[in-house]
Amino acid sequence: MLHLVTSEEIFFTQQIDTLERKGVDTTVLVVPGADQIDGDMGSGRGVAEYLQFLPKVRQELRSGDYDLIHANYGLTAPYAITQFRLPVVLTLWGSDVVGFDGAVTKACAWRCDAITVRSEEMRDLLGRDAHILPSGIDLERFEPMDRREACERVGWDPDRKHVLFPYSPDYERKNYPLAKRVTERTRDRLEATDDEIELQTISGVPHERVPIFMNAADALLLTSRHEGSPNTVKEAMACNLPVVSTDVGDVRTRLRDVSPSGVGTTEDELVDELVAVLESESRSNGRDAVREVSWDRIGDRILDIYESVLSADESEVAG
Repeated sequence: MLHLVTSEEIFFTQQIDTLERKGVDTTVLVVPGADQIDGDMGSGRGVAEYLQFLPKVRQELRSGDYDLIHANYGLTAPYAITQFRLPVVLTLWGSDVVGFDGAVTKACAWRCDAITVRSEEMRDLLGRDAHILPSGIDLERFEPMDRREACERVGWDPDRKHVLFPYSPDYERKNYPLAKRVTERTRDRLEATDDEIELQTISGVPHERVPIFMNAADALLLTSRHEGSPNTVKEAMACNLPVVSTDVGDVRTRLRDVSPSGVGTTEDELVDELVAVLESESRSNGRDAVREVSWDRIGDRILDIYESVLSADESEVAG
């Protein structure tokens, strides 16, 4: 399979590793240019970089022997559909169904043989049928551990409550100002000081260390304006870390049977949910609920989509 991608995000690399473990030969081509800016997968690149990608794809198709093209993120779709020999699977990540990226995605979607999205919200924004397929998580890496030990390893006071905002405050789409307001109002409600309830942010942390921060925290606070299927929520669930989140992507579905945790549609509701989580002083049952999106299961579903697309393509050729 030939995979086209704008940026080799951690979850994409894990997807490729999963497929290769399951016996799929994969080649990955990445759009050249700058790294992503502010989390938007297509940002940091201009027209020149995207024009450079076209001959690179064409050359690979001429020299390689592929059964299918898997385009990852909507801005790679034009390079997949402008060849007419191989079937195309398109995987959308979230921000590629809105704005300029969304316009490109929708213009190309009709030519794709199968599309996967992270949530029903994304499918509605896309405006056509698609498989709902969240990205998977590594249940061996993200697992519960002793909280006090985790606090010691990251340098946090275990006698304080720690609310984790797992991004840089400068990451605009994640809406740090809202997280700060919610935490401040939660302190007021609980009559706590800044030292007693701390809002912690992390960025540039190696992925293998993220589970330690999640196990050291008392709650994960997600205040994003929009998401597809945020891996941070599922990773927190795998660590049994309670989650408080805005109603974005598939978060409400993921947290449906998870307690303590909650989803808020307003700032007031987010405060209510965070107060309830911190007052509970308990871990969640998230790990049980998140097993269905382990990478092993997600990998099997991707293989099922491949087989369906290839079978349909063979039928058309035979016909």
